[in-house]
Amino acid sequence: MPDRPGPRVYSIAAHRGFADALVAGLIPRYADKDLGLARLTLLLPNRRAVRIVTEAFVRLSGGGMLLPRMAVVGDLDLDETLGPLLDPLGAGAEVPPAADPVRRWLRLAELLKAEMGRDAPKASGLLRLAFETGRTMDRLAVEGIELGDLLDERVAGIVGDLAGHWQASTRTFARVQARWLAELAARGEVDAPVRRNLLFDHAARRWRETPPDQPIVAAGITSASPALARLLKVVSELPGGAVILPDLDLSLDSAVWDSLGSAGIPQEPGGPPFGPRDALAHPQYHLKLLLNRMGVNRDEVDPWHRAGLGAAPPARSKAISNLFLPPEGSAGWVDLKAEQRRLSGVRLMECAHPGEEAQAVALLIRRALDEPEKRIALVTPDRGLAGRVVAHLKRWNVYADDTAGAPLPQTPSGRALLLLAELAASQAAPVPLLALLTHPLVGAGEGRPRWLDNARALDLALRGPRPQPGFGPIRAAIAKLAQRARGEDIAAWWDGVEQVLAPLLDLPEEVPLAEALDRLSAAGEALCGARLWGEADGRALAAWLEELREAAAEVGTSLAPRDLTRVLRDAMDRVSVRPPWGGHPRVAIYGLLEARMSRADLVICAGLTEGSWPAAPSPEPLLPPAVLRALGVPAGEFRIGLAAHDLAGALGAPEVVLSWSQRNEGGPVIPSRFVLRVEAMLGELAKDHRETEALELARTIDHAVQAPRYPQPKPEPSAQQRDVALSVTAIDRLRGDPYQFYASAILRLKRLDPLDAEPSAAWQGTVVHAVMERWHKAGGGPGELIAIAQAELASMQAHPVTARLWWPRLSRGLEWIDDEITRAKAEGRVVLASEIKGEMVLAGVRVHGRADRIDRRADGGLVMVDYKTGKPPSGKRVQDGFALQLGTLGLIAAARGFKDVDGTPDGFEYWSFSKRDKPGSDGNEFGFVSEPIPENGKRSGIPRAEFLSETERYLTEAIARWIKGDEPFVARLNPDIGGFNDYDQLMRLDEWQGRGGEVE
Repeated sequence: MPDRPGPRVYSIAAHRGFADALVAGLIPRYADKDLGLARLTLLLPNRRAVRIVTEAFVRLSGGGMLLPRMAVVGDLDLDETLGPLLDPLGAGAEVPPAADPVRRWLRLAELLKAEMGRDAPKASGLLRLAFETGRTMDRLAVEGIELGDLLDERVAGIVGDLAGHWQASTRTFARVQARWLAELAARGEVDAPVRRNLLFDHAARRWRETPPDQPIVAAGITSASPALARLLKVVSELPGGAVILPDLDLSLDSAVWDSLGSAGIPQEPGGPPFGPRDALAHPQYHLKLLLNRMGVNRDEVDPWHRAGLGAAPPARSKAISNLFLPPEGSAGWVDLKAEQRRLSGVRLMECAHPGEEAQAVALLIRRALDEPEKRIALVTPDRGLAGRVVAHLKRWNVYADDTAGAPLPQTPSGRALLLLAELAASQAAPVPLLALLTHPLVGAGEGRPRWLDNARALDLALRGPRPQPGFGPIRAAIAKLAQRARGEDIAAWWDGVEQVLAPLLDLPEEVPLAEALDRLSAAGEALCGARLWGEADGRALAAWLEELREAAAEVGTSLAPRDLTRVLRDAMDRVSVRPPWGGHPRVAIYGLLEARMSRADLVICAGLTEGSWPAAPSPEPLLPPAVLRALGVPAGEFRIGLAAHDLAGALGAPEVVLSWSQRNEGGPVIPSRFVLRVEAMLGELAKDHRETEALELARTIDHAVQAPRYPQPKPEPSAQQRDVALSVTAIDRLRGDPYQFYASAILRLKRLDPLDAEPSAAWQGTVVHAVMERWHKAGGGPGELIAIAQAELASMQAHPVTARLWWPRLSRGLEWIDDEITRAKAEGRVVLASEIKGEMVLAGVRVHGRADRIDRRADGGLVMVDYKTGKPPSGKRVQDGFALQLGTLGLIAAARGFKDVDGTPDGFEYWSFSKRDKPGSDGNEFGFVSEPIPENGKRSGIPRAEFLSETERYLTEAIARWIKGDEPFVARLNPDIGGFNDYDQLMRLDEWQGRGGEVE
């Protein structure tokens, strides 16, 4: 193709397939018989584009060929990449080096802290604000805006009209930027965007003055920064040079093109570069802005002369153009004929939720793979959705890589480091400790099974409320485990672990970040070995750690250990770990950036909901929108236009599926505005574009033959299995819900408490019984109970938060107990025994239990006392035989089953620590005594004279039915009796009992 005068700018239409069409045109135009394309220099937008274009050359070269030199225009080392082509003497003398971005991030945090004083956010919030401030500086630098522009009178006048907080934040930003620029000048550095601009200007000037002998082509670049636009203008005018744009709509009506707005050209001298009515959200707006800054008219742009392998019908580009017409132009949809509105090859798929969407997308991919050589691409900004699709594809042994990568914290190596940070922040709390010890990289190798055995044993030992911070409670748990059947093995194992982790718990209140990273790295390597750094995520983690450590050491950043996890996670979230080569050769999963310039035979655009595609605009934290507009920075809607352009490019594929969900995990969502435009333009044609087959398959793929309804469990163990002893605490369970008794007493299954559990009633009861036992054995002196309770809580190594939250209620209850026992003693009542074990044989069954307290009144009668941390059983429940503990203990006492206790009880008291209905005369709101006996106005309970006999009747009946008899242990025999739910999952309660009761 001969060069023509003026700028040579071309556009590859969306339906042609950019990368393949580009290469198909470059080979005949620039290929040399001997050197191939080695003399050509190709400027591309990013490294992903280099990979895509390289793949296109492989597909279309027809054999071996020397490829062109490919340079990324955003590369900070562009001068080194281009080498002598840019300047035989190098550009280093003119272009200062770029400042380290990590060092800048940490240093900006220090400057913000100094400027904001006491108003500065803490730790992670401050560093997050520093990152956002740096990003705002970069946006200004990309547009060529300097600090002086921010201080201009016109901008200052706008700031003066704003709210007070915007004025303060703008002043803070200006002062911080001024101080930072002064530091850069002293160091002889510039920010990265400034260096890029200087490199662009240097290249433009050099090539304008001395055009290179070798052809230079810029392809796929859509950034409209002024410096890059100037460079592209020079490239378009070089001999053999060209600028090739993606998806510039050359068929768009001139009136519509003009209605997009001023796009960088002020309507009047000194006016803003962006008008208030500019259509920033239009997919062609950023290309118009680029052309305006290049000084190129759209009429000077020619269509590219080749098409790619995966080209769609030409009518598709016209339909895409109609689809994204501005509001005024879209009114003309009603006048378009059906063939002008139809999007042949485009299907719409509306799913109920993301899980269904992921399954349907996976089915579409799997079905397309049956066609030989067909390439499939999934494009979505939702990385969670992409991960689900990857998982579903493994059902058919299709392994697809998400080329957008995974955030570093979600990788094994990144997670290991964060767990170490959580361990340091929480002072060895059980959850992060056990998550670390069972991490797949920790303790791997031949000793992995033994390592996991030890970790799981420790897991069981630490369940329940969180213990005190530090390793003390863990050592105590290990000591108990070592005393059992495990010997010294687990003790030696823990000694090694503690030695590795001890430096993390010894951090000062304010630790230098570099020192903290050193300790985390050392601990991680000691636990994981070389595996921590061996894979792609480990190498990314090592590089990130080294950069952050060097910058933190130079800046002197310090923070509290409790903030370490949040700070590291925020920083690691900005690092993506991309998979190495090795996924399915015909399946690609892209983010929006990665999808640019790529092409496939089937493109699935998924996650098309508002807030996802397009993403919600994020405001700058310190500069108000009005100031940004006045400075000439495009508003947040500009990014919506880029997202629209990404979708327009994807719509150029031969087959396209647009997919979205009606709701996400948080609730209903709104379909993307782009989807709504598609449906509005299609009108009555939309029904013909619906993808229904994949949805139906997704909804039925996991449906199996309906299993028969699970019956209400009624186990019938053998007579030998039934012959078990009865605990006084299990008798109520036997009568109320026999299945619960069967699971606990016959199957001997116990419910596991969660880690970091809330203090349960059982745990609180254990504390109270231990306190009362120590107090009674110490003589029960007045005023000693509180001190004993404090000592007992300390010995249980309860977490300070747990202890402090419960202590006010416990202490008030114990004060009431002290006063009540002192009063009882004054009336001649004596404590005979406390926390005493006893047993008897009834109907051939051993019945055993522990009495909280047994008193003897002055008249010689025995009183059975049961301590309750909550509400005691009601009289009705006792009367119906579902709360027999006090009566059973009374029967044991009457049978002389308690050592040194002689007599027949006639008092049965619950001493409750719970809140009274009304405060007592002493002002104490906690603690009361109740008896389940119908006296003093009570209507329910068992009469005192019949209490033991009635209890014995209930107990004998239960023994005859379930222990000595053959009655099945029916689940939820008495569904109205609550309190027994430890085994609901085991009995599969939800499968046979509805909300209204048992399913017949």
